[in-house]
Amino acid sequence: MISRNFKNVLVVSIGFLSLFTAYGGLQSLQSSLNAEQGMGVASLSVIYAAIIISSMFLPPIMIKNLGCKWTIVVGMACYVSYSFGNLYPGWYTLIPTSFILGLGGSPLWSAKCTYLTISGNVQAAKDNKKGADVVNHYFGIFFFIFQSSAVWGNLMSSLIFGQDSNIANIPEDILSTCGAHGCGITLETNSNSTNGTTSSRPAQKLIWTLLGCYIGVGIIAILIISIFLDNIDHEQTSQFRGNREPFCHTFLATFRLLKDWRLLTLIPLTMYSGFEQSFLSGEYTKNYVTCALGIHYVGYVMMCFGAANSLCSFLFGRIARYTGRAALFFFAAATNLACIIALLIWKPHPDQLPVFFVFTALWGMADAIWQTQTNALYGVLFPRDKEAAFANYRMWESLGFVIAFAYSTFLCVEYKLYIVLAVLVISMITYPIVEYYEYKNPTEPIEQAAYEIPKNKADEAGIISQTWM
Repeated sequence: MISRNFKNVLVVSIGFLSLFTAYGGLQSLQSSLNAEQGMGVASLSVIYAAIIISSMFLPPIMIKNLGCKWTIVVGMACYVSYSFGNLYPGWYTLIPTSFILGLGGSPLWSAKCTYLTISGNVQAAKDNKKGADVVNHYFGIFFFIFQSSAVWGNLMSSLIFGQDSNIANIPEDILSTCGAHGCGITLETNSNSTNGTTSSRPAQKLIWTLLGCYIGVGIIAILIISIFLDNIDHEQTSQFRGNREPFCHTFLATFRLLKDWRLLTLIPLTMYSGFEQSFLSGEYTKNYVTCALGIHYVGYVMMCFGAANSLCSFLFGRIARYTGRAALFFFAAATNLACIIALLIWKPHPDQLPVFFVFTALWGMADAIWQTQTNALYGVLFPRDKEAAFANYRMWESLGFVIAFAYSTFLCVEYKLYIVLAVLVISMITYPIVEYYEYKNPTEPIEQAAYEIPKNKADEAGIISQTWM
């Protein structure tokens, strides 16, 4: 029999898998599908700008009032609204639904991280294990399942768009503009256009079919969490509502944590996560894949990213206890560095089809480390301020997304790669400072605090609850 905590980790993971099967596939297509006037990339910028705003105050308020479970449900509903906005894409539909998604994004992810951290510490206390190891293991399991969403979401888009009978051939003069040295690539929305297009927009019927599938799996995600996830922080939520802190105290929780120099030092590393993900989903898919192969190949290439990310998330979550975080972080940095240099040199061409997949596989392997280890690092460093810590994580990561998407329509791909490289180098200078300090002065984990409630009460509720930590 698996433990109740492990069951909850699986439920959270499967719920996020279903939700991001829809959102991940849709995000990968935005720069190509809604390319007119940069509308798709603009909507992504609005999403992450809204996440920054919500990170400032919403996660602690929502988590402490609603609890992790219902905060996740509300956040998922915000994500589904974005799929509805894409049914009739325009400035008046995409931008409002992007903002709604962004407002729910930070509470959603902060609640997930808080939930996994609580579950890991509860299980560690029961098994007499080190809390950091169990939390690391749980994050590895989560990202192993969650990252596979890129496989299913992109598989859906490629299979559906592959049915389009008007797939355009890419002329040689357009192929010469693909890659790092191309600037100002514009993707036409007219399927029959012959005036230098790099892609054709799929038939509207196919787009609606895909969006219908995305909306369906998003609703399934909400039902999975609502029905099967235990409300493990029910006691804390009830106590908080019965004995509320002043609003300004909760409102400023995210910012108060900025007094901790360790969090400030981790900002470049956290922002880099946003830069590297936005480059792959916004620039690589448009200026390499769509430009040279066509939009129907975006899904297949991103499937490779998702598969590599998923497998490596599980692998690195398991081996982190043997290698330590630092070794994995530097391995990811070396991998991204090699990819960036190669992307600056490489001229993509349809005859080099395997190379498109090699880049996404390597990028997925590195991203698996950035995601699993950075999340786990925040959980280990700030065990007493989990909600505020993960809200900061989401806020600074989202700032990286916003900056990258904001300059997307201004700069050539070459300069975007240089920016990503610069942030990577800065991250690898600042992160070791925190790691060395943590090695010398380990943060005391909350493992043996009162995680239990009276047995008869637990039996009546049918859930695991916690008292205040």
